[in-house]
Amino acid sequence: MSRAVALAADRLSIADIRRSRTTTTVGRHIYLFGEVDSTNARLRNLAQGGACAGTVVLAEGQTAGRGRHGNVWFSPSGVNLYASVLVRPELRAGDLGAYSLIAGLALYDAIKQFGATPSIKWPNDVLIADKKVGATLLECVTDRDAVEYVIFGVGVNLNVELSVLRAALGPAGDSATTLAAATGHAIDRNAFAAAYLNALERWVSEWDEQGSEAILTAWRRREILGGRRVQVQGPEAAWEGRVLGIDDHGRLWIEDTMGHQHALTGEEVHISD
Repeated sequence: MSRAVALAADRLSIADIRRSRTTTTVGRHIYLFGEVDSTNARLRNLAQGGACAGTVVLAEGQTAGRGRHGNVWFSPSGVNLYASVLVRPELRAGDLGAYSLIAGLALYDAIKQFGATPSIKWPNDVLIADKKVGATLLECVTDRDAVEYVIFGVGVNLNVELSVLRAALGPAGDSATTLAAATGHAIDRNAFAAAYLNALERWVSEWDEQGSEAILTAWRRREILGGRRVQVQGPEAAWEGRVLGIDDHGRLWIEDTMGHQHALTGEEVHISD
């Protein structure tokens, strides 16, 4: 068996991940499952039971993986990364929009470490050559204005065959890719998981030490939408405009064709130009 095929067939291993992990908090406790409904759901149960900050849930596959707006995240077993990380930050609810950008920065860094050239598309997609390779999802529980905990979920297409990915996604598959396809070789999933956890802790520490401005500045350098014409899928109809950028709360500002400016908090945005 070739090294590429062997890597693609490898199972996730807590021991292997820990050998490459350089964190002090993230990954202190790691739970690894074969197949679950979703890693976010499993970690949410642990968080409600008092799990400590830095707890990680990984799974070989998911039967009910979800993205934003409840969209299904295709989660075949044994080929990709599906992970959720628990953080208990000292944070106000109004900061969550900017705080959510941390996960995208971490995923960007992990992908770049493996030899690809990624970009970030608001609010939570990471792309390679304008094709989606992964996405993040933030869930949280708040008590009035205080944040009790945050769960950073991530799904990344690593070694799934492009033909399988596109068959599962239908027309949307034309806008998707994998890290293996981008780099030309199979990805060591344990090494990638460790790279993501290491990067996530670095960005959480950056927020704690430097505040939101450091996160916003870094994110703006890596994002792909600034100045571009996009189509926005609103609750009732789609409309077009040009991206002005994100504000200090992580909202995306767009000027429509009539010159009116809008702040988006979670709508679907598609590049038109």
